[in-house]
Amino acid sequence: MFMRPMARRGIGRGGLVGTAARTAVVAGTATAVVGGMNRHQQAKADEAAQAQAYQQEQQQAAMQAAAQQAAAQQAAMAPPPPPPAAGGDDTIAELERLNTLKQQGILTDAEFSAAKAKLLGI
Repeated sequence: MFMRPMARRGIGRGGLVGTAARTAVVAGTATAVVGGMNRHQQAKADEAAQAQAYQQEQQQAAMQAAAQQAAAQQAAMAPPPPPPAAGGDDTIAELERLNTLKQQGILTDAEFSAAKAKLLGI
């Protein structure tokens, strides 16, 4: 019988071990590429977040400066507060006297209110 020589399969391919090694190399390379892309994307996202935070800080600073300037202008234009009532103890004593007269029925509610307003300068 005539027998053909058996051709070796996988010459130069490495068989099962070679396939596993090539798969490991491909998987490792893919992992490295994906990791590099993720780091690059994360760095871009961090830069964008920092830029946005900087812009927000600048806007807040500008708003605070504008508010302080507006408050200063408003304070400059506001009329001075009225002077305090002269003789604080005398005013209290007079209010107590008016209240006593009201309780005794000598003054009506309207008269008491008018006298109190006049005394307090309202």
